[in-house]
Amino acid sequence: MLDITVAPTPRPAPLPACRFQFPDPARADAEGLLAHGGDLEPATLITAYRRGIFPWPYDDAPLLWWSPDPRAILPLEGLHVSRSLARTLRQGRFRLTLNDAFPAVIDGCAAREETWITPGLREAYVRLHRLGWAHSIEVWEADGKLAGGLYGVAVGGLFAAESMFHHARDASKVAVVALVTHARRVGVTLLDVQVPSPHLASLGARTIPRAEYLARLADALGRPVAFAA
Repeated sequence: MLDITVAPTPRPAPLPACRFQFPDPARADAEGLLAHGGDLEPATLITAYRRGIFPWPYDDAPLLWWSPDPRAILPLEGLHVSRSLARTLRQGRFRLTLNDAFPAVIDGCAAREETWITPGLREAYVRLHRLGWAHSIEVWEADGKLAGGLYGVAVGGLFAAESMFHHARDASKVAVVALVTHARRVGVTLLDVQVPSPHLASLGARTIPRAEYLARLADALGRPVAFAA
């Protein structure tokens, strides 16, 4: 069992009503694009996640909102750990924390040559973290350097993973294993990874129809999960 140190984290703060009315996710186009515009206020973001929608800027376009069909999830009982990854975990090379360095994690995710994490998005998610809605998993080297991590948003029994990064081999995969381990402990039922990728598929991610995702989301939102407990 992985040892994950949880940093002191506030409970999710109450939010005002969202100022915008998101369209029905079924109206998204073939690529999953649903709407554009709006803002990145905490109430807007959390309302979007509750509707099965997430922001994803593209080039110089205004803020875009997506609800793809199919949707990628990582089943909590379907995590695939390869032999090499299992060996890395057994070696205990990394120290794992939750919510210990959220700004550093999102900066690590944004440092890639091609990134969708704009300064505005960074500010919005750091604010969500301070309000108790966004969380990070940190993977540390023995010398105290940040080796990798991931961040996302928790709402009820949903965890919507946003991005991950690594500076050391297997560090981002170790972060995913830590996330799944913690999610199981606290009662998360839906781990959303938005769109498929070979990296996520190697860990067990798969796609499901949007209608099925939304049904699972409705169930997850009704669960009283304290993610950072």
